[in-house]
Amino acid sequence: MHTATAPTRFTQLHIDIARFSTDDFNPFHDQKLWWQIPGTPFSAPLVLGFQLAAWIEDRLRQHRQQADEARLIEQHGLRYSNYQFDFVSPVLPGDEVTLEIKPSTLVTSPTTLLRNRLLLRAGQRTALLGHKRESRQPLVLPEGTPPLPDPLSAVTDRDHLPGQACFVKRKFMMTGNGKNFLLGAQVDPTHYFNELEDRVVFPEMFPLAYLSCALLERGLKAGEDFMQRPRLYASQQFSVDRQLMRRVKSNSVLYMLVCEPLPAASSTGLRGRTAAHCCFPCFGVLEDGALLYRALMTLVPLAAIGSG
Repeated sequence: MHTATAPTRFTQLHIDIARFSTDDFNPFHDQKLWWQIPGTPFSAPLVLGFQLAAWIEDRLRQHRQQADEARLIEQHGLRYSNYQFDFVSPVLPGDEVTLEIKPSTLVTSPTTLLRNRLLLRAGQRTALLGHKRESRQPLVLPEGTPPLPDPLSAVTDRDHLPGQACFVKRKFMMTGNGKNFLLGAQVDPTHYFNELEDRVVFPEMFPLAYLSCALLERGLKAGEDFMQRPRLYASQQFSVDRQLMRRVKSNSVLYMLVCEPLPAASSTGLRGRTAAHCCFPCFGVLEDGALLYRALMTLVPLAAIGSG
């Protein structure tokens, strides 16, 4: 089943709602700061990557529903929700955004996967190429987290794990922020939250979206200059434990770990010198130590885009 979604447009108000609800203070999204970034090639603030990802997640939810694929996922025990996004060009306020979801394919060898290819366009431009894969085991960072202290509550927020290089950011999941994030992503929050029905279902991208804040705060502590030496996402990869997502409720505590970057690898995202790419392993851990998600966040300096 091939799905082409109805087009949508994001405004600066949508951007502001999404970034304020996730504490994303990247100047590329700020209408007062973006034009002050030296050498910026963009003509407006950028729509958030996680804002687009949440819109994609909801369109995939509708696609699965229409194709009755939830039954297939349950039947094969596909516990993990895996995303891969390669950013090709930016999405700006007013761009007509459309998504193509390629037909679902179930493969059983060498491992069982339900997979789809994704193509996001902004006007006539390809903005993002991606994949969604449902699996029994996580496809990103399957080895898991570095050693964690017990209890996690002993870890200081915006500090490093004791004796390790992993930066820690703590957040509390709030339904109000979740609803606003969905509004910013042009997603109807009532599909996920309804107090009269006692329904609280955080979308997968909401706890992931706080990773941008965690990366920025890590950079602040390391003395990075976001105006003079800004960076952009080249690609993102996520594995989310779908069963653990059901446990995330209002006031759930999330600990995000941003570890030391991995050696540079080739990227199919924004063009740039491979050596300039910086790939951060990241983890989202619940208060009891359960691993909610794993992520690889690849960034590239603005100065390197288009070179090499």
